[in-house]
Amino acid sequence: MDLDLAGKVAVVTGASKGIGLAIVQALVAEDVAVVAGSRGGSAALDRAGETGAVLSVKVDLSDPSAPAQLIGRAEEFGGLDILVNNVGAVTPRTEGFLSVTDDDWLASLNLGLMTAVRSTRAAIPLLLDRGGGTVITIASVNAFLPDPGVVDYSATKAAVWNLSKALSKEYGPSHIRFNSISPGPVSTDLWLGASGVAATNAKTMGVDFETAKARVVEAQGGFTTGRFTEPSEVADLVLLLASARAGNVNGSDFLIDGGLVKTL
Repeated sequence: MDLDLAGKVAVVTGASKGIGLAIVQALVAEDVAVVAGSRGGSAALDRAGETGAVLSVKVDLSDPSAPAQLIGRAEEFGGLDILVNNVGAVTPRTEGFLSVTDDDWLASLNLGLMTAVRSTRAAIPLLLDRGGGTVITIASVNAFLPDPGVVDYSATKAAVWNLSKALSKEYGPSHIRFNSISPGPVSTDLWLGASGVAATNAKTMGVDFETAKARVVEAQGGFTTGRFTEPSEVADLVLLLASARAGNVNGSDFLIDGGLVKTL
């Protein structure tokens, strides 16, 4: 399927690993020029630049001025057509809600919500200059499947989902489409790394890593597919939403969770 993305320009946040890296790789394969923002870069991100036009920008997006600076780098490719708000982090709250401090809440909201707000605010004028474009925000199944173990993360993702829907109403008439993707657990360091959710839960529960991972798969009635989502599967969905093939899709959220959520 020809997605007709060649020659477009994208900005991807949180681009050095996991879902963000997979998105960069998928966009590059479609001949999209990518501004890839991440705190420290990575060798894998550098390799993506060997096969296509990738500008790797090391930036701390928790700094209020950083998102606009990152978006501005798209001008080096001549403009902006696609923004993917992906950056985020989760800290398991193994000691419960009362242990989550104001500083914890503010840090989660700043990185998870305000970075998307600031990046989108900076991107909209550039998208309007191109006559339209698309903003895709990576939310989470926890936006509508609240979990006390990640209570601040869940609330932040619900806010991001709401933001995307609201902006789809305001800017749809200007040919800017806003959609979100809500993955369940994905095979990334965030879930499966040495200090990821599964490892943290393993330590808390007093079990080994594989047991903790299996319990994630079994939670909430289990993944009907029996496995974690792969980052490349999320990236493929980003490609479709960024393309004219989904040209009348606006204000929608797409669940990719292996059947974790059982409700309509």
